Amino acid sequence: MEGVRRVFLDSAPVIYFVEQHPVYHPVLQPIFGRFETGDLTAVTSPITLAECLIFPIRLGNAEATEAFLELLGGEQSTLFVTLRKETARLAAEIRSKYNVTLTDAFQVASALEGACEAFLTNDKALTRITELKILVVEDL
Repeated sequence: MEGVRRVFLDSAPVIYFVEQHPVYHPVLQPIFGRFETGDLTAVTSPITLAECLIFPIRLGNAEATEAFLELLGGEQSTLFVTLRKETARLAAEIRSKYNVTLTDAFQVASALEGACEAFLTNDKALTRITELKILVVEDL
């Protein structure tokens, strides 16, 4: 995390943090703590929020839905990258270059457009991306 000021949040780390995953929550706690103190800036996209909300909404879990909305859009708000046509073009370039899913390509494109130095995920397939530092939760 040295030299990193802006971190893009992929869906899995947010889910692990909110749901207090027994293995990953302790690893993520110091990072999310740094977001709260302003030492790090959290950046994400509407894709992350939507992915985090699918199961709570499906299960009718209003408490979990609110927890995700509070974390990603509350008072200590995460910065959201707007998906634009330029984002789509960059996502297409990333998908073409690395053969990642379109959703992952949009996430990486959003991180790049959000001037992030790092991308926090638990998807090891993204480690082949070279445009920014990929931080895999499992490896932290």
